[in-house]
Formats: sequence, structure tokens, C-alpha cells
Amino acid sequence: MKRPGFRDLTGRRIFVTGAAGGIGRATAELAAARGAELFLTDVDADRLDATAARIRSRGGAVRYAGTADIADLDAVRAVADGVHAEAGGPMDVVMNIAGISAWGTVEHLEHRHWRAMVDVNLMGPVHVIEAFVPPMIAAGRGGHLVNVSSAAGLLGLPWHAAYSAGKFGLRGVSEVLRFDLRRHGIGVSLVCPGAVDTPLTETVEIVGVDKDSKAFKRLQAGFRRQAESPEAVAGMILRGVERNRYLVHTSGRVRAAHGLQRAAPPLYALAMRAMNAATHRLLRRAVVPPPEHPAAPAAGPAARQADRDAR
Repeated sequence: MKRPGFRDLTGRRIFVTGAAGGIGRATAELAAARGAELFLTDVDADRLDATAARIRSRGGAVRYAGTADIADLDAVRAVADGVHAEAGGPMDVVMNIAGISAWGTVEHLEHRHWRAMVDVNLMGPVHVIEAFVPPMIAAGRGGHLVNVSSAAGLLGLPWHAAYSAGKFGLRGVSEVLRFDLRRHGIGVSLVCPGAVDTPLTETVEIVGVDKDSKAFKRLQAGFRRQAESPEAVAGMILRGVERNRYLVHTSGRVRAAHGLQRAAPPLYALAMRAMNAATHRLLRRAVVPPPEHPAAPAAGPAARQADRDAR
């Protein structure tokens, strides 16, 4: 069995989703600087082209840059066909970095928020895994899979229920593949960033909050003060690949909280309650009234009997 991990990325074929900005772009640029051959995708064509041009201008090798919405399985399959044709075979490293974010309390979240978080942040990586990992297995050369989850894939962070639905799911997929793919010499890295100073800090949808309020601006400023740069996170991701490291933390705070969760669950619960209370206290002046949700009809005798029969 081939040992997972790559000590040297020179000449390695690396596929990166979300390459148009943030962590994806920083990781692509750093991998190119280390000699990798890049195959890139993103939903934003203009910014993806800019990323590819920037890397090429610095002497990096971008062999493919094509747009796709990773939530669309057919689009991902089409990209995979193009990538494999251009490369003449499978990838050495597949990086699931693309993602979106929406936060909010359950009374403010709408079904579309839950659906989007699962479609893009969970099913998107699953589509990429379906299209790119079986060819890696068939080639028998080993490789590496990177799945970027989040601190919200480890911890019960306030207002992150919808976001955590996708990120916890991706963590579960990674935990299984970590062992399933080992026999094929394919390593798996689960990256769980804390705060990262990307454009997502501006565009993240926080449902039920006035983002122009002073309370929100204060919280946003505090987030940025503790945030890592995309470039720093990219370095940690590539070290994880090179060392075949499974769990890649990018924040000391998240590492400590995760350690507390495992070592002292009651203390972790107290810490999460305190964080939740602090978040509500900080944003109480920024919260807008929730939308009216249709009330569920009262269950009549027939409905109650059907419910009992279903049990």
C-alpha cells in the first residue's frame, strides 16, 4: 500500500474548488509556488479567470480553470471530464474548499437557508468526491483528499444551526473516508478553520440581524481582530497534505475548545452556554423581528390516530 501524503508538491496535479477567492485562491497560489500543476473551479467566472491569470503571471502552472456550481452534480461531472482529459488521468490531490455561509436563530431562518447550506457545503463536496476520487482509486497511485469544514463542524457555535448542518455532515463524511481510503494510499485532511479574514466576512448572510447596526459592526470588528489570513490558512492546509495530517486546526481557540469538548464535556457545555448568551446580548439591539411563520393546524382525532399508527 502506498503511503498517503506528499512531502513534495512539485508536479503534483491538484484540483481546487472555490479558487476564485479567499482560502481557495490563497491555497491555489501557494500550491503553484511549490510547483504543483493546478486545475481550478469556482462559480464566479471573472474572479476565477483573474486567479488563473495571476498565478500564470508568477510562473505557476494552471492547466485548467472552468466554472461550475458544485451543488449541480452534472456541472461537477462535466468539469471532472474536462480536468481528466486535460491531465490525461486522475488528480493527485482533490481540495474541497468552496462554501457559502448563512447564520441565524431558528425563528429567523427560512427553509432556503437550510437547503442552501446542505446543497453547497455538504452535497457540493460529495459531488466532487463522486467525480474525482474513484478515478484516483482506480489509478492505484494514492493521493490526498482535503475537505474544508469549519469550527462549526466541531462545536455548537451560536446561530450556526443551518451552517453546521452542512459542516458537521462533511466532517462525518471525512471521518469515514479517512479509514475507507487508507487501503488505497489516499490520505484525508479535515480542515476546521476558525475566523478567517476573507470576503465572506462581508457577504455572509446573518438572518434577522441589521448588518448596518453599531452592535453588528462591533461584533464584526472583533471577529476580524482574531481572524487568520487566507494565506496563513493555506499554509496550514498544505502542511496537512504534506504530513498526511487528518485534523487541521487553524485557530488556537478552536483547538482549545475542541479539546475541552472531548476532555471535559460539562465544562464545554458551560462555555458554549456562555458564548451563546454573550452573542445574544451583543446583538440584541441589532435583531429585527422574525417573519411570521404559518401556524400548524390543530390536529383532529383522525390526524392524532394516524400519528399513533405511524409510530
